[in-house]
Amino acid sequence: MDKKVEQFDVVVIGGGAAGMTAAIYCGRARLKTLLIEKSLLGGLATYTNEIENYPGFPEGQTGLGLMKLFEQQAKKFGVKIKLTDVKGVQLEGKTKIVETFRVNYEAKAVIIATGGKPRLTGAINEQKFLFDKGISFCATCDAARFTDKEVLVVGSGDAAIEEGMFLTKFAKKVRVSVIHDEGIMDANKIAQEQALKNPKMEFIWNTMVDEYVGEDILEQVILKNVKTGEKIPVRVDGCFLFIGYIPNTEIFKGQINMSKGGYIITNENMETNIPGVFAAGDVREKFLKQVATAVGDGAIAGVGAEKYIAETEIFENEILRKDLPGMVYLWCATDEKCRKLLTLIEQVEQENNHRLCVNKIDIYKKMSMAERLGVVDAPCCVFIKEGKVVKILKEDISKETIDSILQEIV
Repeated sequence: MDKKVEQFDVVVIGGGAAGMTAAIYCGRARLKTLLIEKSLLGGLATYTNEIENYPGFPEGQTGLGLMKLFEQQAKKFGVKIKLTDVKGVQLEGKTKIVETFRVNYEAKAVIIATGGKPRLTGAINEQKFLFDKGISFCATCDAARFTDKEVLVVGSGDAAIEEGMFLTKFAKKVRVSVIHDEGIMDANKIAQEQALKNPKMEFIWNTMVDEYVGEDILEQVILKNVKTGEKIPVRVDGCFLFIGYIPNTEIFKGQINMSKGGYIITNENMETNIPGVFAAGDVREKFLKQVATAVGDGAIAGVGAEKYIAETEIFENEILRKDLPGMVYLWCATDEKCRKLLTLIEQVEQENNHRLCVNKIDIYKKMSMAERLGVVDAPCCVFIKEGKVVKILKEDISKETIDSILQEIV
């Protein structure tokens, strides 16, 4: 069966905080924007009972409530939202293809905001108590809920130990389940030393979670000694899992550059290794995974996609136009030599009026345009005929040299 094909300016894959923010920016820029989410708009944030550290909401906000506001704003700017699963992508080339079960969506730019999921223990009844039922994955988000209460932290890496110490600012007692022998942890030495000295922290060595127990909310975690098999019941008001995070990047492998952990690698502009493809939020390699940082990523990716599409249109319709020979002068406004040559370029433009398309690009502001031409230095002249680069002049940029080249292409 042939799939239906639909065209968009931008397709955003993932409907969490990063994806919806990117879509808001694209929609507001009047780009035809599609956001694809396979399950619930808002992502992991919707499972957070209360978010108190997102700016602008001094009284706090539920994760679901905050994400509903994001959704309303995206729809206000004309973003089309499709709840379906992405089966595959073809990201190389001018037209990107995002494949779903029934439709192939073609786009000029793609923003990947697929997030990820916390690694689970696989213990009995785990699914019953996820998120607001007692099991949490974010101390920064949920610590205040456990003020003067007792919590269990599972894990011994940097995240587990550092988040555990943060929890001691609120909780009455923080117990830590560690799978290793006594005194052995995976966290850095400084964090280990601080944690072992913390009077509110207690370590339960050689253990892993065997079962979660409770009626409507979590009341007890049964730990199992990995050496003796002994079952150790621990009464808890909440349990925090810090045993890893799995990014949702499987369908992008082989196309997008990723870290060893499977996170997408971007620059500070959220650009991946493929032009026109951006990544934002928890799916990318980054220091902090929070709604606030996801929003920042999404804003940058949205603006980046808009800029990429606009520059592509200029590049194809003005720089590489086929109906008229062209000369592109790449210069830098902060360089004196570049500024002096402007007079010469303008003279050439006047003498070849209607016979030559001259474009002047300041690489201080638009380095990406220079990179499309395969040039990173300035000053430089690039000559184009029938939509193709035929000559690049970096040395001896003089009237005589330029005129000589123009005799061949004009």
